[in-house]
Order: sequence, then C-alpha cells, then structure tokens
Amino acid sequence: MKEIFKLYPVGVVRKEGENVFIEIGDEYGDGLLGLEGFSHIVVFFWFHQNDTPDKRSVLRVHPRKDPDNPLTGVFATHSPQRPNLIGMTICKILSIRGNRIEIEDIDAFDGSPVIDIKCYIPSSVKEEDVSLPDWIQKWV
Repeated sequence: MKEIFKLYPVGVVRKEGENVFIEIGDEYGDGLLGLEGFSHIVVFFWFHQNDTPDKRSVLRVHPRKDPDNPLTGVFATHSPQRPNLIGMTICKILSIRGNRIEIEDIDAFDGSPVIDIKCYIPSSVKEEDVSLPDWIQKWV
C-alpha cells in the first residue's frame, strides 16, 4: 500500500494582519473562472509545520487537544497530526482580485501551501441523517 503521489501547490495562504488571502500561482489563474458566483470555497492545504515523521505517526489524539475528550483515531477528527498532512476547511469568499482570493478566515498558518480549491456546494446529506459523537456536540 506504499504508493507515492506528487502534489503540487496551486497557491499559498497569506495572512497580513486581519486580512487573509489565498494567492493562486499564475499558472493556475485560469482555474478561478466562475468562482465569483460562489459565496464559499473548500480549501485543501498542507499542514507544513507538522511535517515530521513523529507527527505523521500519530494515529490517536484527544480531539481539539482537550484531555476531557476521549482518545480518538485521527480519521475521526480534524487533527493536524495524521499520516498525510492534508487540511480541509470551508472559507467564505470576501473578494477575488486577479489571482488573489480574499477570505474571511482559515485554520491554516501563513505560508501554508494550498493543494486544491473546490467551490462549496451544499451537501445532499439531510441534516437529520447526520450523527455525531457526544464529544463534538459542544462544538457544533
């Protein structure tokens, strides 16, 4: 199961004071066509500051680093410690100017490589069909 994939950043997260942007590389700018019609995007980024063998080997965590939460497998959390350091978050678009997407906020660090962006389309899963563990109820 040890296949290797190459990911190429399409952009980078930039935080300048209160302003948060995603700067898209010039070679990917054409991919922004039509994005202005959406209010939100799904951003996939690389947890580059966690890229160590030790952090990649962590498979169980206390969610949100809260020891009161039960020990949980990383695939059942949004922990930045995981075998593949892919982060995903939904961001509100404030504006798009050239290759720069201004967003409301993102839970990534300044300089985090953006590996993909997708327009946000509400899910077909009905809210009443969604179940969550007890520990997360206080966060939603």
